[in-house]
Amino acid sequence: MEFNDFSAAQIRIARPTDKFDEVIDFYEQGLGLERLTDFANPDGYTGVILGLPNAGYHLEFTKHADGSPCPAPTEDNLLVFYIPEKSKIDHVANRLHSMGYPGVLPENDYWKEKGVTIEDPDGWRIVLMNTKGI
Repeated sequence: MEFNDFSAAQIRIARPTDKFDEVIDFYEQGLGLERLTDFANPDGYTGVILGLPNAGYHLEFTKHADGSPCPAPTEDNLLVFYIPEKSKIDHVANRLHSMGYPGVLPENDYWKEKGVTIEDPDGWRIVLMNTKGI
């Protein structure tokens, strides 16, 4: 068996939340991701798919009519955004801070050297990482 026989056209990370509106606001208005689509189905699920235009990866957040608790597993489970311009990192971090989401100390000091770590409403962490010099 060969190890290079896998390919995919797209990647989506899907996560349930009980803080649906707050999470959507964090990623859409705070971080600045684009709403690509949203959905509701008869099985009780409602969802939103966010991402960057024309990118092959997306984030999906869902809620269920009966609830969908999902505590963040650890402080080192991260969604890392590599951003070349430090000024853009500062802009997004300041916007999130003004929305009530200040930077937090990362568990791993590596992320603190060139990045800003911020917790979303569910306690999941993102890192805005400067790619200059990486």
